[in-house]
This record gives sequence, structure tokens and C-alpha cells, in this order.
Amino acid sequence: MALDAEDVLKIVLVLVVIWLALEIVGEVLGILAWVLGPFRPLLGLIVAVLIVLWLLDRI
Repeated sequence: MALDAEDVLKIVLVLVVIWLALEIVGEVLGILAWVLGPFRPLLGLIVAVLIVLWLLDRI
């Protein structure tokens, strides 16, 4: 099975696009984490309570 040069370039292009998308998402999440820094434990507690309430059919 041989790959043409165009096929290899398409694969590399897709990998680069995925890499850039992951970098952008990481930066956005980093900024969001920085803004919500002091509230992260509170947000985690709220999420845990909502999951428990959902499992107990209270929501």
C-alpha cells in the first residue's frame, strides 16, 4: 500500500488543524480557569450536588 504525496500532505494538514484547535481550546479553558479560579471548588461542589440529586431523581 503506497501513499501519494497529496495523501500524506492531507493527513499532515488534518493533524496540524487538530493540533491548532486543541491549542486554542486549551488557551480558552486556561483563561476561563484563571477567571473562575477562586470559584472552582464551589463549582465542583455544585456539579457534585446536581449529579447526586439527578441520581436520586430529585431533579
